[in-house]
Amino acid sequence: MVLPPEHPLATGATASAPLIRAYRGDRPERLPVWFMRQAGRSLPEYRELRVGTRMLDACLTPELASEITLQPVRRHGVDAGIFFSDIVIPARLAGLEVEIVPGRGPVFANPIRTASDVLRLRPLDPDALAPIREAVARTVAELGATPLIGFAGAPFTLASYLIEGGPSKDQQRARSLMYSDPATWAALLNWCADISGEFLLAQVEAGASAVQLFDSWVGSLSERDYIRRVAPHSARVLSHLRGTDVPKVHFGLGASGFLSAMRAIGADAVGIDWRLPLDEAAARIPGVPLQGNIDPALLSAPWPTLRSHVVDVVERGRDAPAHVVNLGHGVPPATDPDVLTRIVELVHGL
Repeated sequence: MVLPPEHPLATGATASAPLIRAYRGDRPERLPVWFMRQAGRSLPEYRELRVGTRMLDACLTPELASEITLQPVRRHGVDAGIFFSDIVIPARLAGLEVEIVPGRGPVFANPIRTASDVLRLRPLDPDALAPIREAVARTVAELGATPLIGFAGAPFTLASYLIEGGPSKDQQRARSLMYSDPATWAALLNWCADISGEFLLAQVEAGASAVQLFDSWVGSLSERDYIRRVAPHSARVLSHLRGTDVPKVHFGLGASGFLSAMRAIGADAVGIDWRLPLDEAAARIPGVPLQGNIDPALLSAPWPTLRSHVVDVVERGRDAPAHVVNLGHGVPPATDPDVLTRIVELVHGL
């Protein structure tokens, strides 16, 4: 697939943006910064907008999803918008019954745990993605020269939710299925890969200038199991974007032990969580642009402590060919939005 001629990368609107340059391995004059989970729960304007609307319904209402995506760009002056949605949206659009339960997370009414469960899964109809395309197009029209990042959940994390029925501390049921029924495991992860891939493609076609593949639970795996039983399916997600030439970022929580394997699925840049210093990450995957890795726990620390930490992150990031400043995971709900704005100003001034 070739990008549409009106796409922001094709027209040049976002092609030289600091974020895009950094993802491609170039060091722009201004260090780019954005925050995972910047769109949403930490912002009072978001909470006000969401009154009376369930999370997944907001994701599938184009005007709401677009406005929520734009809110942190206006407030913080970040170098990118991250599309407001959820990794379970493709599963919902493919017909599965799922809701976001406050205080818990995504909960599936009927977990997928057997071969017959997997056989009942249906492909994602591209027409079902119309609300996603509309929301992205609305957002891109407002962002102008600021890139929009599309995103999707990696197959292991999405499959973990499907098998467990909701969030899990150790993904034990998912890992048990991986060992006990490899064929069913592979079929389920291929299904997850294809719906996530179509979800990403819809965002790119509608104007997203970069994408990020999130593997939030991959840290429960060994390197061997990741390489043999998960990585091929993650690569399958990104294969849906073949020919588009949009920068692709891969982020895995707790994945410090197999960064090379995560990059090898076809990612241009790798997100690093807060556990591994960026200079060490750069030594493990030399020549690869990095993203991260401010510790979210420090967002509530006194400003001198947080400032020192951010400066240290930036200094260590100089060992990579390029660096996009971000958190080592998502913005905690109780974060003071003014702290995020202050970090952006600090990073842009370094």
